[in-house]
This record gives sequence, C-alpha cells and structure tokens, in this order.
Amino acid sequence: MKAIDYTILTIAIVGAINWGLVGIFRFDLVAALFGNMSWISRIVYILVGIAGLYLLSLYGRIRQNSSDI
Repeated sequence: MKAIDYTILTIAIVGAINWGLVGIFRFDLVAALFGNMSWISRIVYILVGIAGLYLLSLYGRIRQNSSDI
C-alpha cells in the first residue's frame, strides 16, 4: 500500500507543479511535453485528477492513525 501512496503522491505533486507553472508563467508543462490535449496529455491530466481524489482518503487515514496514539 505504501508504494501506491508514494506513486499517487508523486503524480499529485507533478500536477501541482504544473498548475503552479500555469498560474505564474502561463506555461503548461504537460502540453509542452506531450502536445496540447493530445491523448497522452489527457491521460496525464486524468491521472492527476484521480490522484487528487485518491488523496482525499488520506484525511480519513490520518484521523484513524491519530486516534490509535
């Protein structure tokens, strides 16, 4: 389970960096690497979205771990 968590966290961090670049410099790294809304860039955007949704479960896991202490 730890490997999945780290992989998904890495995907979410890449997405966050990409959004930071878009917000600050108007530069979309994913589009620059894979093309503007190509099928590969769409997959990357979908994976980032799924990673964000998965990380919502982190709140529940943190709450469970803190009650164990």
